[in-house]
Amino acid sequence: MHPHLHTKDNTGCTEIMNALEECHAKGFLWKCMGMCSGVKHEVNMCLRAERLARTAKNREDAKAKRDHMKAVWAEIDANS
Repeated sequence: MHPHLHTKDNTGCTEIMNALEECHAKGFLWKCMGMCSGVKHEVNMCLRAERLARTAKNREDAKAKRDHMKAVWAEIDANS
């Protein structure tokens, strides 16, 4: 797999990515005949799920930060 896919963010997909690498190691004809397509689809779905989880967490963190900033500015405005 590409090195950028083996990150701390995708640790849940390591086993499936290794299975895809093993499938690809069987040779060009094995890949060419579509024998790895099922595993590749599983990798794509796993990476997608990991990305969606990261996106949801980032969205929640941003909302909390935004709410905190609104509270700080409201306090500044109230004390002015």
